[in-house]
Amino acid sequence: MIIKQAIEVLKIEAEGILNLIDRIDHNFTQMVELIYSTKVRVIVGGIGKSGLVGQKIVATLNSTGTRSFFLHPVEAMHGDLGIVCPDDIFLALSNSGETDELNILLPNIRRIGCKIITFTGNKTSTMAGLSDLVIDTGVGREACPLGLAPTASTTALLAMGDALAVVLIHKKKFKSSDFKRFHPGGALGQRLCKKVSDLMLTGKSVPYVFAGSTMEEALSKIDCLKLGATLVVKKDRTLVGIITDGDIRRLILKKTPVFELMAEDAMTKNPRTVGPNTAAYDALNMMEKYQITILPITSPSGKVQGILHLHDILGKGGFKFNGT
Repeated sequence: MIIKQAIEVLKIEAEGILNLIDRIDHNFTQMVELIYSTKVRVIVGGIGKSGLVGQKIVATLNSTGTRSFFLHPVEAMHGDLGIVCPDDIFLALSNSGETDELNILLPNIRRIGCKIITFTGNKTSTMAGLSDLVIDTGVGREACPLGLAPTASTTALLAMGDALAVVLIHKKKFKSSDFKRFHPGGALGQRLCKKVSDLMLTGKSVPYVFAGSTMEEALSKIDCLKLGATLVVKKDRTLVGIITDGDIRRLILKKTPVFELMAEDAMTKNPRTVGPNTAAYDALNMMEKYQITILPITSPSGKVQGILHLHDILGKGGFKFNGT
């Protein structure tokens, strides 16, 4: 019974989020364009559980490059309204749209000159009528069996906030290096502050075969070290190419007899590389830009010094330093 009830809760909440898809309309587009084009601060307000959701939305917006802060509606009416500027945008959160504390506040927000956007499940509510843009976040039912505790409705509010933040990430062309500036104390931020030399695999952890090797030898090396690639080098360790799982997959799809090839026949020549002193966030940006997961690390003369996998930056499993 317990498992069945828990599954039902998740189904109801998932249903609430999926039903939002059809609500993404011109109002959502206008909201994104308004926030992006005016480079304003987004002030988020809500009471109770909607207020807690609002604080999470604020945290996500700030961490991804959109200046934002949470304003408690009651505190606003007792002096904190002084922090609001005419160019700000106020985002009001209320499933019912009839939250008294917000509806008393909104006319004062409008008098300051702010645009008002509402996330609500009631498009005909008082709060909706006080707003410039209304984003429908209504759900068919709450997961609470009494229909009293906000559950699916607050999940929907949170999901719509995430949709706003992520669309703004794309709009602003927000990069990993930007994320690093805002997260110097987080696990990912700490990784991105490192140099490639702090993260790269070296020595026996670097998969490579010599030019002139067979594809059987190359495949064996890929399989042995489990990085999804092997480098192809000259006898003096100068890099000449890389063979990835993707290269092999494409050869197979072309019905190429892979085992009849030499390593040079299958490799990508002159692959993208970085040096050991490159900042980790620059390496990550390169991986994102070119959609690659492996970077050879080379000296100025082109000799292999190590290899960097995407997971060593993002931290899958244990955090690796120099392959240890």
